Amino acid sequence: MDYTWNFKPLPPQAIVATLQQELNISEPLAILLAQRGVTTFQQAKDFFRPTLSQLHNPFLMKGMKEAVARLDRALKSNETILIYGDYDVDGTSAVSLMERYLSNFTSKLHTYVPDRYTEGYGISFQGIDYAEAQGCTLIIALDCGIKAIDKVEYAKGKVIDFIIADHHRPSEQVPDAIAVLDPQQADCPYPYKELCGCGLGFKLAQAYHEYLQRPFSELIPLLDLVAVATAADIVPMNGENRCLTYFGLEVLNNNPSAGVKALFGEHQGKITITDVVFKAAPRVNAAGRIEHGKYAVALLTETDEEQAVLKAKEIDALNTHRKELDSSIATEALNQIEANGEQEHYTSVVFNEEWHKGVIGIVASRLIEHYYRPTVVFTKSGNKYAASARSVQGFDIYEALEKCSEYLEQFGGHKYAAGLTLLPEQYPLFKNAFEEVVKQTIDSSLRIPKLFIDTALPLSKLTPKLYNVLKQFEPFGPLNLPPLFYAENVIDTGFAKRIGKDEEHLKLTLKEVGTTSYYDAVGFGLAHKLPIVTSGRPFSIVYSIEENEWNGRVSLQLQIRDIK
Repeated sequence: MDYTWNFKPLPPQAIVATLQQELNISEPLAILLAQRGVTTFQQAKDFFRPTLSQLHNPFLMKGMKEAVARLDRALKSNETILIYGDYDVDGTSAVSLMERYLSNFTSKLHTYVPDRYTEGYGISFQGIDYAEAQGCTLIIALDCGIKAIDKVEYAKGKVIDFIIADHHRPSEQVPDAIAVLDPQQADCPYPYKELCGCGLGFKLAQAYHEYLQRPFSELIPLLDLVAVATAADIVPMNGENRCLTYFGLEVLNNNPSAGVKALFGEHQGKITITDVVFKAAPRVNAAGRIEHGKYAVALLTETDEEQAVLKAKEIDALNTHRKELDSSIATEALNQIEANGEQEHYTSVVFNEEWHKGVIGIVASRLIEHYYRPTVVFTKSGNKYAASARSVQGFDIYEALEKCSEYLEQFGGHKYAAGLTLLPEQYPLFKNAFEEVVKQTIDSSLRIPKLFIDTALPLSKLTPKLYNVLKQFEPFGPLNLPPLFYAENVIDTGFAKRIGKDEEHLKLTLKEVGTTSYYDAVGFGLAHKLPIVTSGRPFSIVYSIEENEWNGRVSLQLQIRDIK
């Protein structure tokens, strides 16, 4: 895939110069900090050395006082509580966190994760019936529930109260629950709006612990789950999220729970955000995609190490099956687009009733890698069609779906990802309407993927000291992505070659014209750029920096994102 190169605006030179002087760092590092809103010595101190004192008072959140009061009454009255959460990583981590926390106060707990296929996303009538059958009088809903107006009313008829902790975008009307914790509410004064569902669960635990006047340190072991959920849910990695994840990674590396430890298996070296996103998160997700989310909760709440290892192996097998499914379905979907002659469309909308519902979201993302445009992948679910929608950078797919809502039974989500259902006869009508809406509203600049380059960094300026400071920018995530650099006058030293099973990647050894320092580099998916590299003429690269360990030797390696 080819990209347009966009350079981020350079911050004011006076701020850059001040940061250089006060922090004793190079100009590129000062630029990176200022681009992330770090412009003073104190802000830099908070950025590089987060402290738990940076966390906000949980009682600033609308509904928190009511939530704590109802939770306290339930615990003191020995009520039976149901912890309800979505089937993805965020939801199952949130359920596991709340179960781990509340088990310190009561044994009258049940957990519930809806079946992706028979119940779908969010609160279900079936889940409420389960709560009634277990004698529950309080449901704590995590990572879902913000639109469950009718479900909350249904529960009231059974004398079951709801506390909802959800981070998704609310409608004008919210459920009439005992408390609704969602910083996205327009009238919620909580200063940080981007917590994930598990993060909100942690804030509820923090508030109750504060109410009990118990030390915050008792909550720190829960942060391994918060780190996993925050990274996996692709929420902004700044502010409170960054602080929670920073300390969560410390727990992951030093004292993880038995279940979380087993999730990472025999991991070599320090666990990073990359490990969470690409190793742990897909495994947890595989449970809900292929079998049932309750298996993820069973692992994440397991305290016996031997049992945790066995449960992790079961989930690993589910993830292997998931990989096989999404690869084959993606191929079928690409073939369908070609067979329909839709290669030049503004959208990708595909359907096959045999496709596995659990992987259609992954397939949608795979299709965007091939056809960079808003994508909706449908399969059959009962007597309806169900879909996962994914968008491209800068385009609000939720708004586009709203404009097609007359054809939909239901939908929900956010700017870049959504789920929807419709009746079979509405599918062709929706497909045509969605194509037309996107065609009329998407800016032409959004139809080509962009690389946003932080700053120029000649290869000659690469030093171990610079990389050591860069490592302290972690944990990375949205709004604090790994920096992308630009270098020109680069040449290959004659060792460039295609690698990989399908020879789609590049392995390079690069240097700048007129210098003697060489750098190993890899370019994933860039095999088609080999003619540029071997032309003998200097070229420009966009790259990030990583460490490569081989035979005990650690060196800097460039990950090339594009070549021109």
